[in-house]
Amino acid sequence: MTSKEFLGKLTGRYLWGNLLAMVLVVTALCLGVKYGLDIYTRHGESVLVPNMRGMNIDEARRLMARNGVSIEVTDSGRNRALPADCILLQTPDGGSRVKEGRVIYVTVNSLSSPMVAIPDIVDNSSLREAEAKLRGLGFTLLSPKYVEGEKDWVLGVTCRGRRLSAGERVPTDVPLALVVGSGVYEEGDSTVEVVDYGYGEGESGADEFEEVGEQPSAAGERPVE
Repeated sequence: MTSKEFLGKLTGRYLWGNLLAMVLVVTALCLGVKYGLDIYTRHGESVLVPNMRGMNIDEARRLMARNGVSIEVTDSGRNRALPADCILLQTPDGGSRVKEGRVIYVTVNSLSSPMVAIPDIVDNSSLREAEAKLRGLGFTLLSPKYVEGEKDWVLGVTCRGRRLSAGERVPTDVPLALVVGSGVYEEGDSTVEVVDYGYGEGESGADEFEEVGEQPSAAGERPVE
């Protein structure tokens, strides 16, 4: 092929027509992808989410359905100051903007208090640890009941006078009482309290007890009346 024939092909209509067609196809694809994604994702279109806390769940569903947004209940709570079936929490929060078709997740106020399992705290926790765990679960606690046993060690959990076991589910609005060791032990008619006399290791008297209560009179002495 001569130089003249090569230059003739470069300037021919067939080659430039193909190049122009390729440019037009690539441009059309780019524009199609750009505007197609905007239409698919509804670019620039959003719905303002209102603050629905305290609103009845059915009313909130009707309100958001008009804007193409659905509501899904994910949890329930208990607030005595609010009516049942009203919204306590929502995600996203009020004032946010979402796309049409988005789901809003809410927590609804229950007619009754939630049932929560009693944790494994009996003979496994101190008074402070048990109180922190139970209050963290939403329980209300009464004053502890002290009985014979290791000081400040949890020996039981009661609800309305009934002993509860670990894993048992009870409503959180029912107050609980912890049964706790007082650190005082009873022997017969006398009360025996553990006393640390500060003896060194291996010395006698390290495990002695001090009796508190009625003491026997010395031999030959009569009790004072």
